[in-house]
Amino acid sequence: MSRNLALFDLDHTLLPLDSDQAWAHFIAGLGIEGAARHAQDIDEYYRQYVAGTLDMASYLDYTLAPLARHSREQLDAWHAQFMQEVIAPAILPAARELVQRHVEAGDLCCIVTATNVFVTAPIGRALGFEHLLGIELDTEGGDPLARFTGTSMGVPTFREGKITRTETWLSSLGHRLQDFPQSWFYSDSINDVPLLERVTHPVATNPDARLRAIANERGWPVIELFA
Repeated sequence: MSRNLALFDLDHTLLPLDSDQAWAHFIAGLGIEGAARHAQDIDEYYRQYVAGTLDMASYLDYTLAPLARHSREQLDAWHAQFMQEVIAPAILPAARELVQRHVEAGDLCCIVTATNVFVTAPIGRALGFEHLLGIELDTEGGDPLARFTGTSMGVPTFREGKITRTETWLSSLGHRLQDFPQSWFYSDSINDVPLLERVTHPVATNPDARLRAIANERGWPVIELFA
């Protein structure tokens, strides 16, 4: 196999924000009932994520529940506004240039994020990605266009789950992770050490303090895409 692989975390890696947290605060700003308290609680879950103590099952139960309260049409309309007002200004040239270098090299590129696909799939497309792995969402009757049930499906793309989901995705394309001559994973988070350890080129990208320490100890490159 001559093609290489480039994997990217999303939040605080390609974006200088957490997209799920930003979405919660965006909805709160619309004045939706209960949204302000929800955003405060998401802030606490984010602190747990940074600390490496997040209970993913509890987090998913809480963060996904509000999606079931609104129609897909309403959610999509809000998301389009979210993309325009919050995400578009946060997609900075350095991140685009990093992705573009791998695209131009012919690498197979994919975002692997612990945020749900409703929030992140449009962001991935805006960044030029064909492939994105994130928290999959259940829908009424299993219809992908139907109303969300507020629950997730499958293996969460979190910690070791990012390895599982990446390997399953690659298998669906007829590939194996270990068969790529070169593979990159860009991430900011201590939670992503399991997948960073599986690629030939782990890159600590805008890393948190603990990932920076590991990168320095192991000689992994450290890059900063944002001031």
